[in-house]
Amino acid sequence: MPNDLHTVIHSVEREDGLRCVDIFQRLDSTFGFEEFRRDVEDSSGWFSTGNYLHAEFSSAEAALKQAKELVHWIGKREVLPPL
Repeated sequence: MPNDLHTVIHSVEREDGLRCVDIFQRLDSTFGFEEFRRDVEDSSGWFSTGNYLHAEFSSAEAALKQAKELVHWIGKREVLPPL
């Protein structure tokens, strides 16, 4: 995460390793998620692409459920629940 006010508790990576979704917890105990991408030719790291950072959820499971609905590549695939 680009912000140290978040703690990533679960990350789902696409099979090609170029996209991921992080489920995180904020200091105020709310949860959220964001989608990131990385470019093979750019060694700078991950870039936020989803614009979901500000959505708030009461649980990590609720954030993951919404991520699965909004991020097409996660879709219906089996994803381990957050810790």
